[in-house]
Amino acid sequence: MTKITLKGNPINTVGKLPKIGKKAPKFNLIKSDLSKAKLKDFRGSKLILNIFPSLDTGTCAASVRRFNKEAGNLENTKVLCISRDLPFAQARFCGAEGLDNVITLSDFAKGKFGKAYGVTIKDGPLANLHSRAIVIINEEGEVTYTQQVPEIVDEPNYEDVLKAL
Repeated sequence: MTKITLKGNPINTVGKLPKIGKKAPKFNLIKSDLSKAKLKDFRGSKLILNIFPSLDTGTCAASVRRFNKEAGNLENTKVLCISRDLPFAQARFCGAEGLDNVITLSDFAKGKFGKAYGVTIKDGPLANLHSRAIVIINEEGEVTYTQQVPEIVDEPNYEDVLKAL
């Protein structure tokens, strides 16, 4: 369990982020066209997993915009924006914002990704959504960097993420 805060109030996740140097947990998420996306589909590319509660919050939306901007300059790297938002909402947001350098993926159906990656919020008003976190996975499927944002209303440290690539 990881202790984080929401506007200064303590909340907890169900676990911890994956360990650096270990294989990334497999996932099966839903794309905006309702097809499935698995970790193995991205083998051969570096991945930035931008994990967050919901695109309906300003901070989450800002992180997707920022990573969309950065993704255009990254070689052999895909940015996966993962939340429990419905795939339709994710597609609508990216379409309205003109964001096409990131891939949105939904964990809405069963929440298995959130549990496997230790980001499901266990208690408080955002219970069952994902915490704000970053996981970088290399071309071989190994975790090379993690960042659990301690205060959920704060944005990730983008500079540290980009340096870690």
